[in-house]
Amino acid sequence: MDWLVILTLFGSFAVMLVLGIPVSFAIGLSSLATILLSLPLDPAITVVSQKMASGLDSFSLLAIPFFILAGNIMNQGGIAIRLINFAKVLGGRLPGSLAHCNVLANMMFGSISGSAVAAAAAVGGTMAPIQKREGYDEAFSAAVNIASCPTGLLIPPSNTFIVYSLVSGGTSIAALFLAGYLPGILMGGSLMLVAGFLAKRRGYPVSERPTIAMFIRCTLDALPSLFLIFIIIGGIIGGIFTATEASAVAVIYTLILAVGFYREVKIRDLPKIILESAMTTSIVLLLVGTSMGMSWAMANGDIPYMISDALNAVSQNPLVIMFMINIILLIVGVFMDMTPALLIFTPIFLPIASDIGIDPVHFGIIMTFNLCIGICTPPVGSALFIGCSVSKVAIDKVIKPMLPFYAVLVVALMLVTFIPQISLFLPHELLGY
Repeated sequence: MDWLVILTLFGSFAVMLVLGIPVSFAIGLSSLATILLSLPLDPAITVVSQKMASGLDSFSLLAIPFFILAGNIMNQGGIAIRLINFAKVLGGRLPGSLAHCNVLANMMFGSISGSAVAAAAAVGGTMAPIQKREGYDEAFSAAVNIASCPTGLLIPPSNTFIVYSLVSGGTSIAALFLAGYLPGILMGGSLMLVAGFLAKRRGYPVSERPTIAMFIRCTLDALPSLFLIFIIIGGIIGGIFTATEASAVAVIYTLILAVGFYREVKIRDLPKIILESAMTTSIVLLLVGTSMGMSWAMANGDIPYMISDALNAVSQNPLVIMFMINIILLIVGVFMDMTPALLIFTPIFLPIASDIGIDPVHFGIIMTFNLCIGICTPPVGSALFIGCSVSKVAIDKVIKPMLPFYAVLVVALMLVTFIPQISLFLPHELLGY
């Protein structure tokens, strides 16, 4: 019966994904099918409905629509070119300077917009023609953009951490936000090392040394956008507002910036931006709701305990168990997008990680890092498809240049996994976590 539960839940879910059924509906229907193994139809439907409703009845979830709206306003607000210019003056004298510029711009833009796909499109779409004119190989440029666009999902503010906080049972969002900084910087820095090494071997040009006047102008132009991060994180750390309240502050600030300061967004553009944000929010929240039903179905069927027993049967060494969890999450990320993977597998692996002494904040960073790699990989990597599209490069031509970046990302993941202080240092020092 136990293995029948696993087969019903994950087997029906996989079949529905293959048939092209939307992920949220596949999650809900597979949960219902699993619950039907132990309950009649009417009570099973009632259980799924109740779990969906209770899963969405969370104050912290209000941060998601606000951060999505703030990100969409900033995406339309002309910040990409300003951040790219700022990144140019920061990395202008390094070998392969435009590649470094791409990584730095993605780190900044992704953290502000909260979207890897938006970063890949905005930064990659701007950088690709510039790099082509400078003699960069198009596949190499696309690979740099694709590999670096998820860095903003680790550097706060990040909706991913809000979703993880909910599904993990209330892990501190403030601690997660702070914990993401050093792993995000490690991720970006490791990509810059590889990009610089490859660029030097290929003889790509180094940009001209920026003048002091240029540095000052580009810095002042980018600072208003970057200041959003300091407002949000500073306000949360200082106890001025919660993460949910910070999301509302972010909307107000981005409106002032995009409409009044940069003047890239007109008042008549706002209804369209709000509608797009509402549509994105509805997709995310439907995933959250149906995933609560799946979490109950897994707990009712003792699936986390069965998987824990299976892992312990292989080894009881915590290092080996975490290595196996990483391998599983990397494989999951190849076939599933970040949000549903986070919602489905956190209830399975977090209890196992907690039993071997892994802090929930640290584990949230590990899961996010794993799934960041996944969105850059075929066959379903959203960042891969968008990055290839804006660069006008076929996917098969990008895979080979991506291999060194995949390798260094896995090395960085192992460092984050087995050196907890990379994630926990800032929460400990600034929050006393």
